[in-house]
Amino acid sequence: MYDVKIENGLLVTSRETFPGTIFIQDGKIAAVKAPGAKDEAREVIDATGKHVLPGLIDTHVHSRDPGPTHKEDFSTSTRAAAAGGVTTIFEMPNTTPPVRDGASFDGQVENLQKKATVNFGLWGICLGPLNRDDFTAMHRKGVIGFKYFWGYGIHRETFQLHYNVSEADEEIIQPYDDGEVYAMMKEVAKTGQLFAVHAENHELIRRLGEEKDPEDESYQALLASRPGVAEQLTVETGITLAKEAGAHFHVLHVSAAESVAAVRRAQAAGQRVSVETCPHYLFLSDKDYETVGKDMKIFPLVKTKADQEAIWEGVNDGTITVVCSDHAPHTEEEKYGGKLSEIPAGMCGVETMVPLMLNAVNERKLTMNRLVALMAENPAHLYGVAGQKGSFAPGSDGDITIVDMEKTGVIRKEALHSKSKISAYDGRSIKGWPVRSIISGQTVMQAGEIVNEKYNGKLVTPGGINHGSSTYTRAHSNAPIHP
Repeated sequence: MYDVKIENGLLVTSRETFPGTIFIQDGKIAAVKAPGAKDEAREVIDATGKHVLPGLIDTHVHSRDPGPTHKEDFSTSTRAAAAGGVTTIFEMPNTTPPVRDGASFDGQVENLQKKATVNFGLWGICLGPLNRDDFTAMHRKGVIGFKYFWGYGIHRETFQLHYNVSEADEEIIQPYDDGEVYAMMKEVAKTGQLFAVHAENHELIRRLGEEKDPEDESYQALLASRPGVAEQLTVETGITLAKEAGAHFHVLHVSAAESVAAVRRAQAAGQRVSVETCPHYLFLSDKDYETVGKDMKIFPLVKTKADQEAIWEGVNDGTITVVCSDHAPHTEEEKYGGKLSEIPAGMCGVETMVPLMLNAVNERKLTMNRLVALMAENPAHLYGVAGQKGSFAPGSDGDITIVDMEKTGVIRKEALHSKSKISAYDGRSIKGWPVRSIISGQTVMQAGEIVNEKYNGKLVTPGGINHGSSTYTRAHSNAPIHP
């Protein structure tokens, strides 16, 4: 007898949608059988009228833990993830202290394990000569990838990041030059893992910021001080340096049309370059600021409708590999209490990402198969956890997201499970919602609410098939539209 049987649903992979029955045993996918399979199980889940997806992965989450946990902590962020249909998150390393070496990796695992509602992987941070010699140790411990916050300063004692850097501040290490970036890339290349960057050119942003009218607090003025070309310059420099260093270059949260085009050219030339984007770049543009307001301030900034259209093109032609949330909570006092130019960048996203993308499927902006590629299969291959996550293959983890494409509702920020309630999508109508999150065979979320308070998520490390591979799934233009 199996532990769990999921029957009567439509199973979705990146290539096909088909009726079938999934069996889970000891937390693993045991079998996928034809509809009507008679095998018995201790728990039977009726997925009639629902789509059954491999457990969805959010590769870009800032839970603030340890650190400014008044904004968010790992308990609340992972509950929000589960409520939003996400079964695994990859936690960003810019905590206090950051994940910068083997010891801090172990410390963070100990800190987060007891708070985790969903499974989690840990990014490692790149701090130049402060920790370049520790990259191999972090790789061996099991970081999911290496992140460099390009253009950010670093506090000499706390290692915290600063994006408004003054040359006069002696406590802050100024952003590194291209020579140091190249040196970091060479070290990461030795591990076979990807070198991921927040891509904004600080020199251009500093100059444009100095030229900005300090009295002009409009969104257009802010956008003029952090334009798309600031991202494009860093992306193109990174592509060039990574080619020489032999590194797999990954662009985080792409926001500009020119950056997507640069990545597409590099991929066409056979270079190992990948890129992610986020819902705010798919569903918002600069014109939305009049109605959304400060909630939508995030770095890189949300840009124009033309940028949005280019990003959608990249999502559907396979240039863009992953869609993730960049969940980055702040309090209302922080977000609303100052000038637009001064308030922090970031908002909640881990709980609203899947509903927004499902709604886009209903609007025929992408197929359900493409969604599974972007949010399950591709992340698993890209980060070396295929064989554990991202598919229905027997032996993989029993992580499942069940969605109801006919369910309608409205995003309400007060209903979010995060500590922070900052969201650019408050009041947005959605058709298509996650209705069950299953992690290692255990139902954790049902109908939007956490139903298993005892479950603790597990650490995910590279080690499945295709470790360090960049053989992610491209788009399939002939994939059927679902639903």
